[in-house]
Parts: sequence; C-alpha cells; structure tokens
Amino acid sequence: MVWFWNRVHILNRTPALLEYMLMSLGATLAFLNLPLEYLTLSFEMSYMLILSDIRQGVFYAMLLSFWLVFAGEHMLIQDHGEKNSLKLYWKHLSTIVVGCFCLLIFDLCERGVQLVNPFYSIWVTPIGTNLALSFIILAGISASIYFIFLCYMIWKVFRNISLKRAVLPSMSQARRLHYEGIIYRFNFLMLATVICAAVTVISFILSQVSEGQSKWDENMELELSSALHTGVYGMWNVYICAMLMLYAPSHKQWPDDPICNDGEEVEFSRLPTEGTANEISSLTSFAAKTSMD
Repeated sequence: MVWFWNRVHILNRTPALLEYMLMSLGATLAFLNLPLEYLTLSFEMSYMLILSDIRQGVFYAMLLSFWLVFAGEHMLIQDHGEKNSLKLYWKHLSTIVVGCFCLLIFDLCERGVQLVNPFYSIWVTPIGTNLALSFIILAGISASIYFIFLCYMIWKVFRNISLKRAVLPSMSQARRLHYEGIIYRFNFLMLATVICAAVTVISFILSQVSEGQSKWDENMELELSSALHTGVYGMWNVYICAMLMLYAPSHKQWPDDPICNDGEEVEFSRLPTEGTANEISSLTSFAAKTSMD
C-alpha cells in the first residue's frame, strides 16, 4: 500500500477514483488481517465476536463497492467530464449500504444482546427464528443478485473493449503494443474478479447457512472446514495485492499521439504530467476514442 501510494504521488495530478478505492480496500483488508484476537490473552474483551463481525462486514462492503466501481469505470458509457466521480455510483452503492446495514442490525440483535446476556439467542422465540431466517434468506438472495449484476457489467466491459480493438491495427507499433498489454492484463484481472466474486458469494452463503443450520434443521449435512475460510482469506490477500501491483501508475514512456501514419516520427513524453493518462486511465481513454476508417 505504501509503495502504491508513493507511485501515485509521483504523478503531477490528483489520484483517480480507482486509486482511492484501491487504497481504501487495502486499508480494510489490513484492518481485517490485524490479529486483534491476541489482545484477549491480556485484556477482557467480551465484545470480540461483534468486533470481528463488524471488521468482516466493513471489508465486505468495501470489496463489493470496489468491484462495482472497477467494472463501472471501464463500461465507458459516461462522458469524460462525468468520469472519476463516486456520485455516479450512488444507486449501486446505496444498495450495498442498505444490505450491510440490515446485516448489522441482525448481528446486533444476536451478538449485541449477548454482551449483556451471554445466554441470549435470537433463535429461542418463534418470531426471532422467523426474523433470523428472513435475514439469512434475503442475504443469500441479495448476494446472488449482486453476483449476476456484476457479471452483467463485466460482460458489457468485455463487449466494449472487443469493439474498440478494431482500432489497434491503425496505431503505431509502440502504442499498439502498449494497449495490447493493458487489454491483456485487464482481461486477466476481470476473470480473476469474477472468480474471486463467485468464491466470496459462495463462502458467504455457506457461512450464513452453516451458522444457522443447527437452529432450524439438525438433519442438514453441511460441513465447512477451516481450509475454506483460510483459502478465501488468502484469495482476498492475493487478489488485492495483485490489484495494487498491476494498477500502480507506470513510470514508462509512451507516444503522445496514439495514431501514427507510416514514416512519421514518434515523440515520447513521460506519463506523470497533468492531464496525461496513467495505467488505470489508459484503457479508458483508448476505448473512449472514436473508431477510425
């Protein structure tokens, strides 16, 4: 994170929206990775369960928000003046905030009350059982709908990029190789995003079902090993570290003019100047260009 932010501040411009989102996502993951449980060896921390749930909930909210912004920034349906603004995603992000708030209320009804009465459970009454089941079912449905919507956004991104790739043969060799590398890396990250999102949604649903299965049906056979949880946490760390490394601003030099005719000289300029594209916005600027005859 320190290396990434230093690379961002080398550029003579304000950080882009995706760079802010990446730093926020890395910060929430670092907070989730902190071994706060060791403090219970020296301090009485009866609120550790609810603190762990809140840490994981904050990370989930940031991860889901990042995926929407990451795909939305490359859908390229807005004008240049409207890009790079979090206000464009208020409808998408508001649904995540509402869903996380509902899960927080559900968690407070269980973990929060247990701070006063350790033997309390929301499952002991018929109303509480129905309420808990409703929250779990709605959370699973919401996670599935989110994954489908994210796949739809990523499909639109792939379609837009494939349509714009017809411009590549008209470019100079240096600029064409530059954009081909960016597109290849972007396709890899998008596929990794789909896999990471699918595993995250599946693990979330399984964890919710596993937590409550003993409450509503003792005959359900669902076993989750620690390998699943450890694997998901490791996947998050590898994915976010890869995003920080691959989307760090580049110090390389590329041609100013992306389209060059044969025989023309190519002038190079450094990317870290005001108004020039960086590694994140290069693909966006490429796909926003109009097709050439």
